[in-house]
Amino acid sequence: MTRLEAKKPSLCKSEPLTSERVKATLSVWKGIVSSCYGPSGRLKQLHNGLGGCVCTTSQSSALLRHLSVTHPILKILTTSVQNHVSCFSDCGLFTAILCCNLIENVQRIGLTPTTVIKLNKHLLRLCTNYLKSEACGCRLPVDFGSTQILLCLVRSILTSKPASMLTRKEIDHISALVLKAFLLTIPENAGDHVILGKSIIVPLKGQRVIDSTVLPGILIEMSEVQLMKLLPIKKSGALKVALFCTTLSGDLSDPGEGTVVVSCGVSLENAVLDQLLHLGRQLISDHVDLVLCQKVIHPSLKQLLSVHRIIAIDRIGVALMEPLSKVTGTQPIGSLGSISPSSYGSVKDLCTAKFGSKHFFHLIPNEATICSLLLCNRNDTAWDELKLTCQTALHVLQLTIKEPWVLLGGGCTETHLAAYIRHKTHNEPESILKDDGCTQTELHLIAEAFCSALESLAASLEHDGGEILTDMKYGHFWSVQADSPSVVNWPDLLSRCGCGLYNSREELGWSFLRSTCRPFTPQTCLPHEAAGSGSNLTVDCLTAKLSGLEVAVETANLILDLSYVIEDKN
Repeated sequence: MTRLEAKKPSLCKSEPLTSERVKATLSVWKGIVSSCYGPSGRLKQLHNGLGGCVCTTSQSSALLRHLSVTHPILKILTTSVQNHVSCFSDCGLFTAILCCNLIENVQRIGLTPTTVIKLNKHLLRLCTNYLKSEACGCRLPVDFGSTQILLCLVRSILTSKPASMLTRKEIDHISALVLKAFLLTIPENAGDHVILGKSIIVPLKGQRVIDSTVLPGILIEMSEVQLMKLLPIKKSGALKVALFCTTLSGDLSDPGEGTVVVSCGVSLENAVLDQLLHLGRQLISDHVDLVLCQKVIHPSLKQLLSVHRIIAIDRIGVALMEPLSKVTGTQPIGSLGSISPSSYGSVKDLCTAKFGSKHFFHLIPNEATICSLLLCNRNDTAWDELKLTCQTALHVLQLTIKEPWVLLGGGCTETHLAAYIRHKTHNEPESILKDDGCTQTELHLIAEAFCSALESLAASLEHDGGEILTDMKYGHFWSVQADSPSVVNWPDLLSRCGCGLYNSREELGWSFLRSTCRPFTPQTCLPHEAAGSGSNLTVDCLTAKLSGLEVAVETANLILDLSYVIEDKN
């Protein structure tokens, strides 16, 4: 007899953010994500105590996937960041750090959550309106007639992921390949509604990064023995293709709870084989050149097709089915019945290829909107990180088509935005407050907490104890090495700002980041020549960063508004 235990009452905690344990938990979490931020971010090694693979990373997507959090407040925060990353791929650490900074700064002020949330929403609206406006001083247009800004965007993403273990030369090489792979997915005759193709990342671990390359079409990996068995096709025109998403092995499908009625003397195996051979004869009569199957093809059917010089490739797997359908224009065939002529597709050509120790069957499409990025790296850990980084870069480039703008990176957007908010709240508070019942004093307190959160986020880029300054003209981020002399002429130590747009030889005033200084008006409206001012700018995706800003503020507001946490302990 099972022993029954009395149900435990739920645990109810009021004002959870006042708990020292919760504050310590948030502080530890903030320390983890802050230390990962930027090109010199520290790597994290995550593994399960019970065994399994070890993950070495500084990326938010991998970090959050491998970290297990139990506290309800941390679950809210991590879930919000994961949802953002799943939609935009980039700016996950930005979102997490800013959210933690906002919560931490607001708690020191002592205003009611209602007032804080109301003013945070006003300041968020002020930020988004400015970043989307023509007057924005930290936004650059993306010209798709030139690769310069697009290369800067990809290079910035690769540089910010140190676990990929790339040299400067390798970063430039992979940046060019990622951009080429992205451009190959854009149709040549694109109209108002562009349907992008797909870039398939093919692993080549243990090879030199510089050996990575991009090829139009699809590479299907197979053994050297299999390739030797395939007969070459000699045909001047396009090759006719049939794509099967069902098994052609002759195995009987599981009837489930039903029954199969078989007449006396009938062999099911022979009946299915006869049906397969009949299917093969139809493929022959329809002059098909290439048969691709997601699953297994029966040896007898393979032999029949081979005799008639039809190439048959099986065990392709589900991952390649959608790209193959796009490349060939086929409708995947899911039955052994008669095949409709509209189900067939075609490819321009096919050939064999060898990269490293791997052999591939290369399908070359009529129109190259599907491409294969053969990605090399020294070991499994570095390759996994590089793959994730390249996927992020490809997604960010797609987002840039919808909104062809980038934001200045390297901490410059954050410090510029903080300077802009301080200027607006001190000089035009009435335009922000309007009729919401808040005082100017409350606005100034929350604005300072908001600006400090942005500046602390920018300061997270410095991991070696160096000094951080902002200039009093543009409001940009400048970093000084830790061992620099205390009394110095700053232009002698500073070369370029964090984003690389401005140099220190201009007539600039300086201020230590987060020090008390009078609000100033940062220069807005970047000059037209700014987009072409350099090939090594650090930039961020506008769409991803705007979403990260909104998610960070909204999540902080949600957590600040929590009055009770109720946990079921059963």
